[in-house]
Amino acid sequence: MTDHVVVIGGGPGGYEAALVAAQLGADVTVVDTDGIGGSAVLTDCVPSKTLIATAELMTDVAGANELGVMIAGGDGQSDGLRVDLARVNQRVKALARAQSDDIARRLEKEGVQVLEGRGSLAGSDRVVVETPGGREEILRAHAVLVATGASPRTLPTAQPDGERILTWEQVYDLDEVPSELIVVGSGVTGAEFASGYLALGIPVTLVSSRDRVLPGEDADAAAVLEDVLTRRGMTVLSRSRMESVTRSGDVVTVTLTDGRTVEGSHCILALGSVPNTGDLGLEEAGVVLKDGGFVNVDRVSRTSARGVYAAGDCTGVLMLASVAAMQGRIAMWHLLGDAVTPLDLKKVSSNVFTAPEIATVGWSQQAIDAGEIQAEAITLPLSGNPRAKMQGVRDGFVKLFCRPGTGTIVGGVVVGPRASELIHPVAVAVAESLTADQLAQTFTVYPSMSGSVAEAARRLHRFRA
Repeated sequence: MTDHVVVIGGGPGGYEAALVAAQLGADVTVVDTDGIGGSAVLTDCVPSKTLIATAELMTDVAGANELGVMIAGGDGQSDGLRVDLARVNQRVKALARAQSDDIARRLEKEGVQVLEGRGSLAGSDRVVVETPGGREEILRAHAVLVATGASPRTLPTAQPDGERILTWEQVYDLDEVPSELIVVGSGVTGAEFASGYLALGIPVTLVSSRDRVLPGEDADAAAVLEDVLTRRGMTVLSRSRMESVTRSGDVVTVTLTDGRTVEGSHCILALGSVPNTGDLGLEEAGVVLKDGGFVNVDRVSRTSARGVYAAGDCTGVLMLASVAAMQGRIAMWHLLGDAVTPLDLKKVSSNVFTAPEIATVGWSQQAIDAGEIQAEAITLPLSGNPRAKMQGVRDGFVKLFCRPGTGTIVGGVVVGPRASELIHPVAVAVAESLTADQLAQTFTVYPSMSGSVAEAARRLHRFRA
């Protein structure tokens, strides 16, 4: 009899798992409430990076004068431009819908049934689906994958109203340009939105409870970003913890724990995420939840309940769409008996879509400094790269880590324009355990930004007789 796999949630973890299961011959049903693609496609990754694409264009144009391009009506800087936020957001939402539709068509083509409704477990082999019409349907399953994602975290003292106090999922309904934007939270989400809206010409104040932006990222990379943002006019309030966010008419006030206040026209709350794991029958089915309500999984996505797997943000393993998708694929490979390699977070490349971008892979500088691994490091500023000079790029660097003795590349950081693309050769080196010499001896185009990756690797060479 054909295995029946039920996937609860249609985000990257869910739909990628469904495609793998269908490819391996299983009968697959995806139970989805919010739309295929999940928050990654509809309200998070795709929309935010589409908004940031417009911001990148504004950033590029802001430096046009240096490259000899004059902007009519301005002095070559961004003050000769303006953004139509309503049109930007219209494009953002249209692209998100189109991407969702593309994924839905692919699922249909592969024979995956999509059932609209809210799914919950009734034991480890049954899923109860509450449809929008109030009907209840019970699906029997040989295995279940829980991929319900996460939602923006809010606080009782900082409640979004969807108009001027916003979560990152609500910003795409704005049709007016904020006159003064306050972003609370300096993690990846907060930094990305602060950088993006600043590039759109909007005054931004970033409220950070830590001593620097991006406390979880490479310290050198974060320092470059903060320097660039403040140089471009952003106000960064470090060591400033938010007490409350209130609104009076058109004015939003952020009150800090030390009594200071910050006023603006709009506020984005970037306070982290909470897993969507409540009222799903997980614990009753034997699924162990970690602190914060995240689903506890092993490296092949198994939960503590036999036949129940989980993937994506609801597991809290590493909240990236790429990791969610891989967790979902791994779950189905394991379930259906295909060859499978357990998830290895040291091979995951990630990117912060600020201007400049920050991309990382493998072991970090923090781990090396803490003695978790022995590694040599080299940092090469992009300011010496000929292609960077041609493009007017002064900020950023390439940093590589390699093992002493063997010279094996174990990690790296790239800061600069399109760092998300430049990190790939480093990610390949980490994944395939290449040495610095092997990376250095690979031809690069001249002139190119990627030439700095090879040059950094060359500087890690040690004479071996």
